[in-house]
Amino acid sequence: MNPWLDALLPYPFERLDALKEGVVPATSAPHAALQIGEPKHAPPAFVLQALEDPDTLRAGLQTYPPTRGGAALRAAAADWLGRRFGARVDSETQVLPVNGTREALFSFGQAILSGASSSLVLLPNPCYQTYEGAALLRGATPHYVPCRGADQLPDLDAVADAVWRAAELVYICSPGNPTGAVLPEDTLRRLIERAHRFDFVIAADECYSEIYADEDAPPPGLLQAAAAMGDADFRRCVVFHSLSKRSNLPGLRSGFVAGDAAVLERYYLYRTYHGCAMPTHVQVASVLAWGDETHVRANRAAYREKFDATLPILADVLPVVRPEAAFYLWPEVPGGGGRGGGGDDEGFARALFAQQNVTVMPGTYLGRGQGEANPGAGRVRMALVGETAECVEAAERIRAFVERL
Repeated sequence: MNPWLDALLPYPFERLDALKEGVVPATSAPHAALQIGEPKHAPPAFVLQALEDPDTLRAGLQTYPPTRGGAALRAAAADWLGRRFGARVDSETQVLPVNGTREALFSFGQAILSGASSSLVLLPNPCYQTYEGAALLRGATPHYVPCRGADQLPDLDAVADAVWRAAELVYICSPGNPTGAVLPEDTLRRLIERAHRFDFVIAADECYSEIYADEDAPPPGLLQAAAAMGDADFRRCVVFHSLSKRSNLPGLRSGFVAGDAAVLERYYLYRTYHGCAMPTHVQVASVLAWGDETHVRANRAAYREKFDATLPILADVLPVVRPEAAFYLWPEVPGGGGRGGGGDDEGFARALFAQQNVTVMPGTYLGRGQGEANPGAGRVRMALVGETAECVEAAERIRAFVERL
């Protein structure tokens, strides 16, 4: 067996299930699931219609799809990147379709990392645990960059040159999960400069880029920053985008990676053996989704409505702030004295479920301690993914729970 498998930690949802095991909620109220970032808004009707078309289905089910994807899908992704980020991408060499960003973020690490025991992988802390798994299963050492302070951004400027020299891959997530924080373009530019200076690849998880608070201020992207620096080749830069959050299609498992053609050609070679080509009928539906912004604007409006409705309910009992982007709340829990300076996030989550049948994710499960306090400890993540009425009811139950503490 692969000895590196022993280094993997249980996934956050496994730990949460164990935390809740044996607990029977003391209420008949329906379960409010705020622990997972799985969009519940209705998917676009035109995508569903495309998937139901018999000819499209027949074509998709009767052929093996090419690993590189069809020209139409690559062109749709490249066109969208141009409209959204002002990045002129060559659809022939700088785009690859992937079956959702989770699959790609993991497999990208397997393809890029050398396997040298001395290699480091930088990742934000807290983070999406897939980044960590990608590093560990190639024998690399994760180096966690804490997200602290009022802005909840990773302090990349505090990373020592010796760490940058050992880095082969740097994962960033902007907008951030679970913080919703957005890396400014000047921070992205400084990171790109370091990538050239120290010779590492940047993997930018931008799957939340289309859910943001200010319609006039969309989050900047890594390719946008590279283009502004005059780098049309996007050297050492690769971005990951998905229809899961943008278009409420998590089950479609459709996304793409784009950026440095030389890096993507090597990643393509890996994928020819990996066996994860996107089915043709999924590609057809994806082309339609990437080409439409009306449903995406409506999606953002729905999330703004939920924040407007839930924040006033919680503001008097929890230190909640409206995130710049994404659909999470990331408050400290009451109590004090916890490992992260706040209260006991695990105890809070277990008691909240027991008393109110509301599930939230303990921040401890999303962060790591590396010679210092876990920056996720003392916080919980709440995913406002349900309809507004469901989120409002959950917020009212959370408020009632906190008021009784």
